[in-house]
Amino acid sequence: MNFNLNGKQEVTYDAIVIGSGISGGFAAMELCKKGYKTLVLERGRMVRHGEYPTANLDMWDLPHQNMVTAEEKAAHYFKQDRLNWWVNEDNKPWINKDDEYPYNEIERFDWIRGHHVGGRSIMWGRHCYRWSDIDFEANLKEGIAVDWPIRYKDIAPWYDYVEKYVGVSGQKEGLKQVPDGLFLKPFELNCAEQHLRESVAKIFPNRVVTPGRVANLSEYNKEIHKGTRGQCQTRNRCWRGCPYGAYFSSLSATLAVAAETGNLTIRADSIVSEIVYDKESGKASAVRIRDAKTGEEIEFFAKVIFCNASTIGTTAILLNSRSEFFPAGLGNTSGELGHNLMDHHYGMGASGTLPGFEDKYYKGRKPVGFYIPRFTNIDDETRQKDYVRGFGYQGSAMRGFNAPEGVIGKELKETIFSPGEYQVSMTCFGEMLPYHENRMFLDFDKKDPNGMPMITFDARLRENEIKLREHGVKCAVEMLEAAGCENINSYNAVTAPGACIHEMGTARMGHDPETSVLNKWNQVHHVPNVFVTDGACMTSSGTQNPSITYMALTARAVDYADKQVKKGEL
Repeated sequence: MNFNLNGKQEVTYDAIVIGSGISGGFAAMELCKKGYKTLVLERGRMVRHGEYPTANLDMWDLPHQNMVTAEEKAAHYFKQDRLNWWVNEDNKPWINKDDEYPYNEIERFDWIRGHHVGGRSIMWGRHCYRWSDIDFEANLKEGIAVDWPIRYKDIAPWYDYVEKYVGVSGQKEGLKQVPDGLFLKPFELNCAEQHLRESVAKIFPNRVVTPGRVANLSEYNKEIHKGTRGQCQTRNRCWRGCPYGAYFSSLSATLAVAAETGNLTIRADSIVSEIVYDKESGKASAVRIRDAKTGEEIEFFAKVIFCNASTIGTTAILLNSRSEFFPAGLGNTSGELGHNLMDHHYGMGASGTLPGFEDKYYKGRKPVGFYIPRFTNIDDETRQKDYVRGFGYQGSAMRGFNAPEGVIGKELKETIFSPGEYQVSMTCFGEMLPYHENRMFLDFDKKDPNGMPMITFDARLRENEIKLREHGVKCAVEMLEAAGCENINSYNAVTAPGACIHEMGTARMGHDPETSVLNKWNQVHHVPNVFVTDGACMTSSGTQNPSITYMALTARAVDYADKQVKKGEL
């Protein structure tokens, strides 16, 4: 091990952030702005804003009409290809190859990863919805898992703080289940989506069809939206990487701002193996990495460590950080580390053809359609007898094109250039409960290509999720019928956890160190200078896309850590 090659001073920082994605980038920015010399450790390759190889390619420029060949999928993407839609030529640069990053499954888990600076902030879905006390109080009221140690009032100011900087477009609706935020102007519903909104409201007044709330700049304010950002061009090529910086990512926003402070160091190709615990101080003293290119092992030292390597990545590091004091993993006195693994589940919904509106079209390819927030189990009136919690929908209405069979030549050309009918589709996203039995763990008898213990998954949907799915599909059909849609098709293909790419849990927050890993400040109960603010910290999963909550929790935790350092507590 070569952790002192240039003297300990050369490898010592005020703070270390493990991971450079959504939450890691935010942690780095907040720490750097507060004056901390901060090292960001990223296990993947270096990428800089603008280095997006497919961002400006048209569909005809992409190989194989944007489809990855069956041979390549079989060789490199055999697990992710189970999703059918995920791996394409345009987003392939950001997707790990399954043969290079293996994992084991007792129960199927569709693990979607991208190892590079910026992480999944490059290809995330960008939907941003606040949680409410309906979510934060659910575990306590229903006697499920453990109580969240925070409530909406604790995080609301931090939602404000984060949303203002991130730039979330949306429309205020006054709904208690998804509180309104500080929105930019929405990407407006098109005529068919607006018709759906009005039709559903007449028959189901508690179901609201609203423009999706996304981290795309519908308006640009150079005084607020710092970094290398500009206004959305409505190209709808977001998961390729945006050269305009129009959507929020670590590369275009947080890491760019952090770099401007002069306090940021990014070390790519740095595979974190463990966090070193010092029993004399009762704190973590260092982070140990393996250089992905040279194989060299190095230790970096810091007063404060933020874990943001993703739900699975962070917990794998903590589980591998074994010592005499923590034989089951750093801070794992409760035994809950790795348990309570959650994801949203989808693969359910409905679609149909909406007649009329042939004289109306839309301009551009807006980055989002509509969102229908949860409307079940939010009060006594909407209580369901078959399941707890709820679901929401993401969808859109678009005009198809005409391609009748048997038509060729000039007639075919004229036909395919004339727009077809509006197609309305909605996908249901359901909440998954925090079951202790759903877990990931390390198999120390098997090693991955980097010499790390093999990550193993054992998690599945259970009876509550299955009942919830049935109702979600039924409600989707009802709403399309209310809008007058024809040829309605519904589907309910049970997905494995991971497929929604919203994995959460495994190092949950809680009041009691005997039943949780983190306290209300995202601080490891028994290792006070280690914070976890990515998806691993979540105590339940809600129905809302979680990234904006990770960012709010991260900003809040950095503020707390800074105050503790200044008090001499860290």
